[in-house]
Amino acid sequence: MSLFAGNPRGFYQFFAMIAGISPRTPVLVVGAGPAGATSARALALAGVPVRLVDRAAFPRNKPCGGGISLRVLTRFPYLERALASIATHSVARLYLEGPDGHATVVESDGPAALMIRRVEFDALLVSLAQDAGADLVTGVDIVSASEDRDAVRLTTRDGRRIEAPVVIAADGVHSVVARRLGMNRGWPDSAVALDMMEETPRSALRDLDPSTLWVAYGFNPAGSRAVKGNKAAEGYAYIFPKRDHVNIGIGYVLSHYRAAVDAPPYELQRAFVSALRDRGIVTGESVRKNFTPFLIPVGGPLRRPGRGRVLLAGDAGGFVNGFTAEGIYYAMVSGELAAHAVAGAADVGRVAARYRRACDYEIGAELRDSVLLQRYLFADRRRIARVIDGAHREPEVTRSILAYAAGRGTYRDLRRRLLAGAPLLAGRLVWERIRKNFVVRRARPS
Repeated sequence: MSLFAGNPRGFYQFFAMIAGISPRTPVLVVGAGPAGATSARALALAGVPVRLVDRAAFPRNKPCGGGISLRVLTRFPYLERALASIATHSVARLYLEGPDGHATVVESDGPAALMIRRVEFDALLVSLAQDAGADLVTGVDIVSASEDRDAVRLTTRDGRRIEAPVVIAADGVHSVVARRLGMNRGWPDSAVALDMMEETPRSALRDLDPSTLWVAYGFNPAGSRAVKGNKAAEGYAYIFPKRDHVNIGIGYVLSHYRAAVDAPPYELQRAFVSALRDRGIVTGESVRKNFTPFLIPVGGPLRRPGRGRVLLAGDAGGFVNGFTAEGIYYAMVSGELAAHAVAGAADVGRVAARYRRACDYEIGAELRDSVLLQRYLFADRRRIARVIDGAHREPEVTRSILAYAAGRGTYRDLRRRLLAGAPLLAGRLVWERIRKNFVVRRARPS
């Protein structure tokens, strides 16, 4: 029997002692979104003293489509009961449209995606972290960070100084901690998407089929410059039905938006809603006050999401699916893996490597492939059309994808099935990965 059976806090105190950390000093989690709140909950349940800080008070609004593959309930089973306290909506139908009008409707045997409002969902996750024993401090706006052999030191905008033995930075795509410590000096335009969306009550804007998730890939708005050759516009459009609201938005890889789209964000949004209304897909008007543009990292996770005493989780580490732009699930996974890396390491010097291996094992291949798939499909609009047409031509593959989204299969199994049925795509993905690694190695300073 373990010396610390039934006493996880005792384990942490032992770990802290041999690692040279005072057990009275809490691990600091910066950012209380899905990554940070999940991390804080996992640390607290492991008996690790943890302080969760955020510049906002909760509940707070957060721009986001608000869709999560239903596998989140398989990966985090405690959520199912907790979600009963907020408004949720599940869908089993997907309308998928390509840049040339190719479209299909795919139906799952059961719910495949969960729709939530971030203002409610994030507050729920924070409350779960607090219930587990995490200490929440709001109004903390970090502006600088430094690290030495003994601790990480942060400074807030109002001059407060915070010291911690380990920091899990879940402070978003513009992570101050990552920038100040030189872990990520900024995303290139090709690695972020500009998402422009509104979340509006159904009383003002209504989708006429709330049972269906509506997604268009390679969406080319009226008035934008034509893409060259067979390329597709590097973007997407969507309608996410909520229980009492609807989220409607458009997103583009930032480099494409700057090069090919002339209209400002809200003009695009209003024109998109108008076009949907003309097609009989929605009724009502876009509401300007509900519109928020934001950036999403879609270039794949950082090669080193941890260094020394600092781990980057969620958007701060680039844990977003490059093809679907889904980030909530991966934020929660990376947050929990960061917590486990901290709670289970006997040496602070090995925490970052432990975290990197865990992320790579569970979600690394999936997220790397998503970026390669994004680039492969956007390079030729005909490829998107073939994917859409294939949804009905290859029902077994489609069922495997839906089962995976619903949490009834692993990515490794799905990947093997997909690549076995598409050898040309498999070869292309392998080549893209080799080429990308070669470019990265050449660019790395000697």
